[in-house]
Amino acid sequence: MERRTVHVAVYDTLADWEFGYATAYLRDTSLHRPPRPGIDVVTVAERREPVTTMGGLRLQPDLALDDLRPEHSAMLVLPGASLWDAGERNAPFARAARTFLEAGVPVAAICGATAGLAREGLLDDRAHTSAAAPYLAATGYKGGDHYREADAVTDESGDLITAGPTEPVAFAREILARLDVYEPEVLDAWFRLFSASDASAFEVLQAAQLR
Repeated sequence: MERRTVHVAVYDTLADWEFGYATAYLRDTSLHRPPRPGIDVVTVAERREPVTTMGGLRLQPDLALDDLRPEHSAMLVLPGASLWDAGERNAPFARAARTFLEAGVPVAAICGATAGLAREGLLDDRAHTSAAAPYLAATGYKGGDHYREADAVTDESGDLITAGPTEPVAFAREILARLDVYEPEVLDAWFRLFSASDASAFEVLQAAQLR
C-alpha cells in the first residue's frame, strides 16, 4: 500500500492539545491489521517561518501554503487558534479548505477553525459542529440549521469533519475513521480507552497488537 500524507496547518497561537491524538495515531502502525504503512504528517504554514503555539512551542513548518496541493494530500487538518477570531489572518487556510473540498479531498477542522470555515461559507450546507452554536452564529453564516450537538461530526459526503475545542479524542476518532486507519472494533476500543479510560478497551487493543 502506498504511503499517504496528511497535512496539518500550523500558525501562531495554535491550540496544542487539539490535534495531537490524531497525528500520533496516524503515524503509529502497531494496531494496523492487516499491516500497512503509517501515514506521513506534514506541517504547512502560510510561510516557512517558525510559528509559536498557544503553549509556547516553536514549530518549523515543512511546507508553505502556496505549495500545498490537494492531489498530494489525503487530508487537510485545521487546528484551532486565537488567530481564527482575529480578523482575516487565517483566511488563506479557509480558502485552502475550499480548494480541498472542491477537489474531493477531506478537511478536518476543530475549534476556531470551524469559525473560519463558516466565514468561508463552507458550513452553510453541511452537517457540522463546533464549540457552541452561538459561536458560529456570530460569524453571520447561513448554516445554523445544519449544526449538530455532538462531540464531532463527519458530514454526509464524508469529506468534512468538525469538532469543538474540548473534543480532541473524538476529532481524532473521525479522522482515523475517514482515513480507514483501524478496523471499526479497534477504533471503538481506542476511543473508549482515551475518552473514558475504559480498561476493557485496553484489553481489545492489546489483543489487536498480538494478532
